[in-house]
Amino acid sequence: MKRLFFLLGFFIFLMAYGQQAPERFIKHKVKKKETLYGLARQYSITIDQIKEFNPLIEKIGLKKKMILQIPIYPEIELPKAVPLAEGLVKYLVQPKETKWRLAYRYGVTIQELERLNPQIKEGLKIGQEIVVPKRALEETKALEEAFNYYKVKPKEGFYRIEKKLGVTQADLVKLNPGLPTTGLQAGMILKIPPNHTGDLKIDNDLLVEKVRLEDSVFSTTKIKLAAFLPFKTNAIEFDSLEKTQKLLQKRNIHTIALDMYMGMEMAIAKADSLGIQATLSVFDTQNNKGEIRKIISTHSWEDTAGIIGPLIPTNFDTASQMASLQAIPMIAPLSSKPVKKRKQVYQSVTTTARMRAKMVEYLTQIIDSTQNVLIIADTLNDPIAKTLAKNYPFAQRVVPEAGGFVVPDLIDSLLTDSLPNKVIFESQNLGLAANVTSLLNAQISSERDVQLYTTQRTAIYDNPNISQKHLGNLRFTYVSGNYPQDNQKRKEFKENFQNRFGDYPTKEAIRAYDVTLDILLRLATTRSIEETAIGETDYLENRFYYRKDPAGGFQNTASYLLQHQGYDIFEIKK
Repeated sequence: MKRLFFLLGFFIFLMAYGQQAPERFIKHKVKKKETLYGLARQYSITIDQIKEFNPLIEKIGLKKKMILQIPIYPEIELPKAVPLAEGLVKYLVQPKETKWRLAYRYGVTIQELERLNPQIKEGLKIGQEIVVPKRALEETKALEEAFNYYKVKPKEGFYRIEKKLGVTQADLVKLNPGLPTTGLQAGMILKIPPNHTGDLKIDNDLLVEKVRLEDSVFSTTKIKLAAFLPFKTNAIEFDSLEKTQKLLQKRNIHTIALDMYMGMEMAIAKADSLGIQATLSVFDTQNNKGEIRKIISTHSWEDTAGIIGPLIPTNFDTASQMASLQAIPMIAPLSSKPVKKRKQVYQSVTTTARMRAKMVEYLTQIIDSTQNVLIIADTLNDPIAKTLAKNYPFAQRVVPEAGGFVVPDLIDSLLTDSLPNKVIFESQNLGLAANVTSLLNAQISSERDVQLYTTQRTAIYDNPNISQKHLGNLRFTYVSGNYPQDNQKRKEFKENFQNRFGDYPTKEAIRAYDVTLDILLRLATTRSIEETAIGETDYLENRFYYRKDPAGGFQNTASYLLQHQGYDIFEIKK
């Protein structure tokens, strides 16, 4: 009852406070990194009150050097607070905090935190006052960057968690010492080893379920797709078996088209097992624009729900401009090179620029002046090197020699034993990459910690001249559009592929499978590819999150933040 009277009094106070007129204003010049939240706390007012007298904030946001009118209100006597229940203390919610983080820190389940604070069931708000268990500073658990975290599901035991994440009960107890006392409880947050993610994805340190459209209720089960692939059958001499075998043993446009087709067929078979009756009409474009126009003009596209391809961007642009295809979703499946932005176009490969921007954002989170930072970039990557140097003015810039190498003595003199060494390497030159990774690996010791990053990982890192052991030692970190996960789902796919086609799938076959299955499931679930309610989907090696492009069409914006550890590659926190 006392709590009820206090809350009523407090609400009356808030209403009176909100209706008051300021007795005066003071000017405030916005400084770098200042926020509305911080200013509201500084002047003991609300964010809405700042916005009320500074309407420009709603239009352009809070900007450095902006002059604000800060309202100053006469003091009002606050209602006397009712003491908190024993064992509880007040806490002010900070930016970027979540319920699961607070539950972990204060040793309660999420349900218990919500029971103490019913107002947070719909979510936390910055500056919101809540109550949490009173704990000594040394007892309050801090989240550790090196680990992931997992929320225990109802009726979930150690066996089920081990099956899901691959982490044993013994390992869980080591990382979560209170478990033998409390046992597993629904809503409890557990610390998890970084390399044990199972088939879950990392979302702000928490392991969460991926969107699985195959578990959805389908709104349609009959889908007609078409694929434009450059088999170039007119260039194959079928009367010469020897020449044909040699041609198909090489890496060329014939074999890439064939790999893509096999991946698509695997996706059709998977859809069929889910109850989706999908048909795929395949057209040989001969890698020729005239042939593409002929195919489009001589066929009926009625009831076609989507078209995959052509593979080559210029050929794709030729097809997407044809009037008869303007109302049919067209998916660019393979190339990262940009295609023309048209209303029906879906670029399924995340752009290099977007991945680079994500990596720069990540680097900004983990790099500061307490570390020794080196930027090694050749002249072709000078623009990104300048951006990085501007972001980290304390970093040292190293320009490789004209012959495409870095002088060992120079690197030795720039690295230090007293601070963590973070090296950002920007080059697509294979020889230089081999030189730098080898040189940096040689610098690692028990006294000298060296870690390697890049904002653009290209195929050069798959070359045998780049030591995977060195990349593992350097914990090489980058953003990628695909992630070859070593999980049961991928192993089963490889076995099924080999049983059907007599060989293991290439990365193009897997890419085609992921693209095609994603399209089929999106169409079956919502009859639309761009349906924003679906969110991010994840398959064997690729994930998809289509967003509307201001220039036209839709762009996949999904990616993976990956790190080499030993001989393995793992997804790490964003």
